[in-house]
Amino acid sequence: MILSCIDPRFQPVVYNYLKKKKLAGKYSSFTIAGAAVGVTASKFKKWHKAFWDNFDTSVKLHNIRKLIVINHRDCGAAKIINGKKEFSKANETAVHKNSFQKIKKIFRRKYPKLSIELKLISLNSKVETF
Repeated sequence: MILSCIDPRFQPVVYNYLKKKKLAGKYSSFTIAGAAVGVTASKFKKWHKAFWDNFDTSVKLHNIRKLIVINHRDCGAAKIINGKKEFSKANETAVHKNSFQKIKKIFRRKYPKLSIELKLISLNSKVETF
């Protein structure tokens, strides 16, 4: 399953990234503001259950064995979580890293036999792995 953000600027970037990995047509998708930020930050707590319920259903219906999380640079949800602090690259990276740590911890507890990949992608398609 792919967890990614709703930002329309990143839809083609994510699609092209997954196509290059030869995953086109081979994944379930869950798209929500902030991707991992949206399903881990307390500010968006009401969204968390929807993601995990959906993931559980996808595991059962589609035999999902891996979660690929794709957050992105210049993320509005990350800006909201950052609050009034300057939104520098370092601050943004910290927000994403925190969301990745949280989702990985929850994921490993709920699905110890499945794998997870954590990616941060920019508009120019540069991919960072966490």
